[in-house]
Amino acid sequence: MKHKRKSKRKKEKTCDVKGCDEEKKKSISSSKVTKKTDLEVDSSGRNAYLCKKHYKKYKKATKDEREMKRLNWD
Repeated sequence: MKHKRKSKRKKEKTCDVKGCDEEKKKSISSSKVTKKTDLEVDSSGRNAYLCKKHYKKYKKATKDEREMKRLNWD
């Protein structure tokens, strides 16, 4: 029987943006967050955990791109 590794990240319930201590809401690829927004992320892993306020900023920054994908424009 294989044992799953328990991540230390699950115990942390705060946003990964530098200077923010709010509760995490969503996890997004840390590379997408740093490329598409001006947010500085403290994430050492693949995903960055964002609070409600920073997730909203991410959504606003990627709004046009997401709309083009929905319309199938590449």
